[in-house]
Amino acid sequence: MRRIVVHAALGLLVSITAWAQVEANPGRPTVSTPATLTPVGYFQFETGFLNALHSGEFSRRFGFTEVVKFAPIERLQLLVQAEPFVQSHIESGLDRRPGDLSLGFQGVVVKGEGHRPTVALSYFRRVYSSPAPDVDIGSNRQSALLLVSLDAGGFHFDINGIVTEQIEEPRHRAQFGQTLSVSHPVARHVGISGEIWHFSQPLIHSNAIGALFATSYAL
Repeated sequence: MRRIVVHAALGLLVSITAWAQVEANPGRPTVSTPATLTPVGYFQFETGFLNALHSGEFSRRFGFTEVVKFAPIERLQLLVQAEPFVQSHIESGLDRRPGDLSLGFQGVVVKGEGHRPTVALSYFRRVYSSPAPDVDIGSNRQSALLLVSLDAGGFHFDINGIVTEQIEEPRHRAQFGQTLSVSHPVARHVGISGEIWHFSQPLIHSNAIGALFATSYAL
């Protein structure tokens, strides 16, 4: 038991030391995903919570979200996107279950720097479909993304074009989305972000739009 504790402590120390030597590249809390990848050889975990009210399938929905990223080489990144736990208030009562699980990858097509944009392509495929209720923009079986990131005038821009496959048997429809995220540092460790996004809703012949504003602090 003592050996296990020592090994665990050493592993934690190595993890903290390595973490202090590399710079994370988070894609949250914005909807947009950066075209640039995480440092090669390191796992990056993005953990969050999503609370939604008064949607079509529920009166309230709360869930944990998790995205795991790993870049084995400089131009390729492997991704796991999951919702480990979802609690929903629906007509029949309280529903608790895990959410969807998707696997994907992201590859850099054009490697940029500064004013020269980085361009990447990404693909996700759902490997577990949860019966938990969806938020307004819906869930999808597969999705493809075009991602562009660049710096200009002291601002950082992340731009995404998204196409997904929405399913409501027997109908299969293409959903299109566009996101624009702009971030700017305001102090040594503090930054602000603003974002606008749009998703078509082909199954109900409508559209969903939104805006997001966030502050961040880099440890």
